[in-house]
Amino acid sequence: MLEPTSPLRVLNEEIVSCRNCPRLVKYREKVARERRRAYRDWEYWGKPVPGFGDAEAGLLILGLAPAAHGANRTGRMFTGDRSGDFLYAALHKAGFANQPVSLNRDDGLKLDQAYIAAACRCAPPGNKPLPREVSNCRAYLERELEILKPKAVLALGKIAWDAYLEILKQRGIIISRAPYKFAHGAEADLAPGTPRLFAVYHPSQQNTQTGRVTPAMYSGVLGRIRRFLETLPASFKPVSGS
Repeated sequence: MLEPTSPLRVLNEEIVSCRNCPRLVKYREKVARERRRAYRDWEYWGKPVPGFGDAEAGLLILGLAPAAHGANRTGRMFTGDRSGDFLYAALHKAGFANQPVSLNRDDGLKLDQAYIAAACRCAPPGNKPLPREVSNCRAYLERELEILKPKAVLALGKIAWDAYLEILKQRGIIISRAPYKFAHGAEADLAPGTPRLFAVYHPSQQNTQTGRVTPAMYSGVLGRIRRFLETLPASFKPVSGS
C-alpha cells in the first residue's frame, strides 16, 4: 500500500481523475454502463487505470492500454482478462509476483521488483489508441520513470516500445527511434545511465492462443531481465527522467 503522500500515490490519483481524451472518456464510461453479460453484477471501474506494483521496482513493465472488460472493469493493470492470466503466470514463475493469478484489486497479488504501467491509461475502442491519445498520456509515464528510476524497461508490444523510445527522443537522449527495431526478445542499451530496454510480443489473447507467444518465450526474456538486475551494482542509478 502506497503512503498517502508518496509521489506514486499522488501521481496515480491524478491519472484516475484524467479526462484529457474525449473519445476515450466516452468509450470507457459507455463500456462501464453497458457491461458484458458475464460481468453484469460487477461495478465497473470505468476510469483511467493507474500503475501497479513495487514502489522500489528495478523493472518497469509497459503495456499498451487497459482492456475494456479487463482493467477497465477491475481497475488494476492486466487484471481480469486472458492477457493478465498469461502475464502474471509468467511473472510469478520468474519471481516477480507472489501468485500466478490476478482477479481483482483485493486478491492479494503483490509484485516484487516490478511495476506495471501502460502507454495509454484508458481502454480504447478496438484496443487501438490514437497517437495523440498515447501522447496525452506520455507525461504520466515520464513521471513514473522519474519516481521509480527503473534499471530495466520491458515493452509489451511495439506501441509500448515506441512510446518509451519517444520519451528518450523528446528529451534528446536518442536522436531517432529508427535504429531500435522492435522484435520479441529485442534488447537495447540506449545511452549511458539509462535503463536497458527489453521487448516481448504483447500477451494478447490473439497472440497467446495462436502460439505466436508461449510461456517459454516469456520465461526466456524475464529470466534474462532477472539475471541483468542481479548483476547490476547496488550503486547503479539510472539518469533521472530517462
